[in-house]
Amino acid sequence: MILAFGFFSWWPILNSLILSFQQTNLVDPAVWVGLSNFAAVFADPLVAKAAMNTLWFTVLSVAVGFPLPILLAVAIGELRRTRSIASGFAYLPVIIPPVVSVLIFKQFYDPSSTGLLNTLLAGVGLGPVPWLQTAATVMPSIVIQATWAGFGAATIIYIAALAAVSPELYEAAELDGASIRSRVWHVTLPQMRSVMLIMLLLQIIGAFQVFTEPFVMTRGGPENNTLTILMLIYNYTFISGDYGRAAALSLILAAILALVSLLYLRATRGWSQGK
Repeated sequence: MILAFGFFSWWPILNSLILSFQQTNLVDPAVWVGLSNFAAVFADPLVAKAAMNTLWFTVLSVAVGFPLPILLAVAIGELRRTRSIASGFAYLPVIIPPVVSVLIFKQFYDPSSTGLLNTLLAGVGLGPVPWLQTAATVMPSIVIQATWAGFGAATIIYIAALAAVSPELYEAAELDGASIRSRVWHVTLPQMRSVMLIMLLLQIIGAFQVFTEPFVMTRGGPENNTLTILMLIYNYTFISGDYGRAAALSLILAAILALVSLLYLRATRGWSQGK
């Protein structure tokens, strides 16, 4: 198993490291170009645009998608008879293939007055809204779809973490007359904080690597306002055929995520240990 993991995971990473210092079309012999690929990446104005878009998506997705599964898990945890049914409904969006989910929401975001969301807005005297056609609404629209598609898995993990909380803690809180809000704030969340910290880090890493949603929904538009780092890597590879530059940008992204993860784990070490 270790050999298989090394071959399919670490070997491609090592090849990418070598490829980032080369100029090649993967057919002719590679030419060693040193740091030229990295220099070309930093000189590309689209890199800064893609980085800002990726960061904006990450901020929005964490602000919306991180607390939602926690609140939903806590609400489901308070149920008695219908907990398993509610858990199944919460996980249901994860079962839908990602591309299908994006295409469904793309239909919802039809900018015409007959689009589903615009029809609902028309009922209250609003709209129509060009959801995916303007810079002000396109990224929040993608974040809503991504949150809907992914919150189910996090919700199930939080429900499992809730099951590990000692019932005696809740019983003691109830005897002290604590309300549901007080029990959640003083018992549930402190007992779940280690899981919450890991889930937050994983969500940040996943958000930085967003690709499917903007690629299928907008192709990076309008005016590159949804172009992300992974989409730019895709463009370097499959449109420009510049494999060396794609590998260089991939390594830069990996280094940034590794640094962010290291700083995050150090900053939250004490809190995760209850200090």
